Amino acid sequence: MADSSEQPVLVELHDHVLVITMNRPEARNACNLAMWVGVGEALEEADRNTHVRAVIITAAGDKSFCAGADLKAIVRGEPAVPSDPKHLGWGFAGVVNHPISKPVIAAVNGAAMGGGCEIALACDLVVAADHALFGLPEVKVGLIATAGGVFRLPRQVPLKQAMEMILTGRPISAARAAELGLINRVVTAADVMPTAMALAQEIAANAPLAVQASKQIALGTANGAYLRETDDWATNQRFIAMLMKSEDAHEGPRAFAEKRAPKWKAR
Repeated sequence: MADSSEQPVLVELHDHVLVITMNRPEARNACNLAMWVGVGEALEEADRNTHVRAVIITAAGDKSFCAGADLKAIVRGEPAVPSDPKHLGWGFAGVVNHPISKPVIAAVNGAAMGGGCEIALACDLVVAADHALFGLPEVKVGLIATAGGVFRLPRQVPLKQAMEMILTGRPISAARAAELGLINRVVTAADVMPTAMALAQEIAANAPLAVQASKQIALGTANGAYLRETDDWATNQRFIAMLMKSEDAHEGPRAFAEKRAPKWKAR
C-alpha cells in the first residue's frame, strides 16, 4: 500500500461527513491529473453514498489551499487535463463544473489563488484561516480565470469589488473576503478544520433529502450540471480559445518564467 504522503488525494469518512484532502503540499497543492481525477471520483462517491450528508474539501499543509494548475508538471510534458469526456467534464480539479447534491464546504488552509480560488467559488460554504488569501491573478500573465471565476465572482460579491479583483489580479485577505460575503467564517489556522467539521455536522443533522433538494433549487443544479450556467461556460470557452491564440497569452507565462516584466502587444 502506498504511503499516504505519496497519494495526491486523501479521503476519510467521519460519520456522515466525507473529508477530501488535496495532498500535494510540496507543490502548494497545485492540481495535476491525478489530483483532478482523485477529487472528482471522491465527489462522485459522496453523491452515491447515502451515508454521506456533507463534504469538506481541504488541503495539506498551511501555506496553500491550491495554487491552480501544476505548471511544472505541464512543463515536464505530463497531461494537464483528463482525456476522457467524463473526467474532463468535471472541470478544474474535478470540482468546478461538478455539482453534487450533498453540501460541499471548502476548508481553506492557505492561499487560494487562481484555480484554488475557483474551487472555493464552486463550494457551497467556505471556512478560511486568517492568513488565507483569495485572488484571480491570471490577467497578470496574459490569461483569464478559466474555471468559472470570471462569471462566478461577480455573483458572490458586489460587482464593483469583483471587477477590481478580476481586472487588477490583486488578492484579498480572508478578513476582506468575509466582509464581501465571499466566505462564511475566518478563524485561526488551527480552527479551520474543527470549524468546518462543526458546520458540516450541523448540516448533516438535518433531513438529508430536504438539504439536498434545497441546495439544488438554490443553485439551479440537477443531474450533475449547473443548469443556469450553460451559456456562461460556452462563452467562457469561446474567449479561452480566442485568447490562447494571442501573442500576449504566450508572452505572459514566458515573462513570468524568466522573472521579467511582460511586454504586452494586445494581439
